[in-house]
Amino acid sequence: MNIEDYREYCLSLGDDVEEKLPFIAFHGASGVLVFYVHGHMFSFFNCDNYTVVTLKCQPERIEELRANHDCIVAPYNMSPKHWIGINPNAAPDDLLQELTKNSYEIVKAKYK
Repeated sequence: MNIEDYREYCLSLGDDVEEKLPFIAFHGASGVLVFYVHGHMFSFFNCDNYTVVTLKCQPERIEELRANHDCIVAPYNMSPKHWIGINPNAAPDDLLQELTKNSYEIVKAKYK
């Protein structure tokens, strides 16, 4: 899934989704686009290097996802206990969408 399609998918998850470039002041992270629900991150990636999308995930699912999908990688700058990385260029679109929606739902439920 290309970067624009992924952005549109994230925004389509609900009227409560916001997108921001919160790290613009930081040289190495100025291109990181973050999607929020209720003010909390559920997805982010570097627009300048669209190779890892970082998503919240249930800890009990992470090992199985890594074992079954080569596109599941380490999350960027987050705890691998609660976050996963996924290569959007290698992942099937349906898996990327399912894991993104899952992340959105985890965060939304926690912070309603």
